Amino acid sequence: MPKEGFKSITVSETVYKRFNEAYANSKDTLAVRGIRSLSGYISYMLEERMQENEAMAVHAPRMKKISVDDDRVVLLDSKVNRIAEVAVQNGVMFCQLCEENNCLHVGFAYALPEVYTALSKQGVKEPA
Repeated sequence: MPKEGFKSITVSETVYKRFNEAYANSKDTLAVRGIRSLSGYISYMLEERMQENEAMAVHAPRMKKISVDDDRVVLLDSKVNRIAEVAVQNGVMFCQLCEENNCLHVGFAYALPEVYTALSKQGVKEPA
């Protein structure tokens, strides 16, 4: 039974192990932020994710992911009523619509979890 003011949740062993490993690897850094337990770390991560989702919701009505391939993301930008293709070129993401590597489309594409994970593994640089 959790302490008063707290609730318990159930997660798979795989998820638990991933969080526990990440917490163990970052204990010193997290302690500086006042995070001193696994449950504190998980609470922190959940809150951070909620804030990211709220920030994405501001742009979500404007942007919609159409597809994600190995090296490109296709987005619908409803503000300009155009399709924006963001692709990897010379190790950085580049927007074909804006002809830039640092526009809203590139930022939105990179913020998609599946894109961020895949591109990070490939060594693709974040937009500056």
